[in-house]
Amino acid sequence: MATYAIGDVQGCLTPLRHLLDRISFQSDTDRIWLVGDLVNRGPDSLATLRFLKHLGAAAQPILGNHDLFLLAAAEGIVSLRPKDTIQDILTADDRADLIEWLRRIPLHHREGTFFMIHAGLLPQWTVDEATQYARDVETILSGPDYRTFLQQLFHGPTTPWNSSLNGMPRLASIARVLTRIRTCTPSGELSSFSGPPENAPAGYMPWFHVPDRRSADAMIITGHWAALGLRLEPNHLAIDSGCVWGRQLTAVRLEDRAVFQVDYADCRS
Repeated sequence: MATYAIGDVQGCLTPLRHLLDRISFQSDTDRIWLVGDLVNRGPDSLATLRFLKHLGAAAQPILGNHDLFLLAAAEGIVSLRPKDTIQDILTADDRADLIEWLRRIPLHHREGTFFMIHAGLLPQWTVDEATQYARDVETILSGPDYRTFLQQLFHGPTTPWNSSLNGMPRLASIARVLTRIRTCTPSGELSSFSGPPENAPAGYMPWFHVPDRRSADAMIITGHWAALGLRLEPNHLAIDSGCVWGRQLTAVRLEDRAVFQVDYADCRS
């Protein structure tokens, strides 16, 4: 049995299938962890969701910002943009089943020494705190008030995190961190910067390089930051290698950190 963490798929099903062939994936013995952004921008978002849902317990996905956007689009809370490629999901016969399944996918996965989250953590958060915060959002997403939460997330004020926040503003602030953070200040102020880390705005740095961050004692797995690329550090595996942008889809075998990749250009059908 082996466990593989896989970077942002974003509807690139053919590369995902090629990657699973590359690692000789066996669904009855092996497991794949998917770091979020299962859909959008790639060509096969609908087929990707159907494929992952069919894998059942062999696949452990988490939600990314694009997955939350899909949930909001399904409720009419956001409108599709020219680059979005999720219309096929919204018009599918099994749309309701897929959206219901997606709403119950967690924002985090914690197992042994590993903690998987789509984007990252504020430097002030411990992994124990982040686990509870993620569970709070997961509870609302899978419950009857999820539409109110999504409305707050996409149309409410972008309130910076502080521990005194309550209600939907608190949950939206948590979700923004977990699914969108790339760079921040040492005090935890986020930026919208998405380029290479060496070009980060003055005063901001990659969240995982903030001195004395309180989650540094855990092994954290993230995606989300394609411009960062694949980086394997002692306490952080960054595995979004930009498949949807024509680069690679990456799997890291967690037992020994072996890296497996397929090139998007080699997988076009």
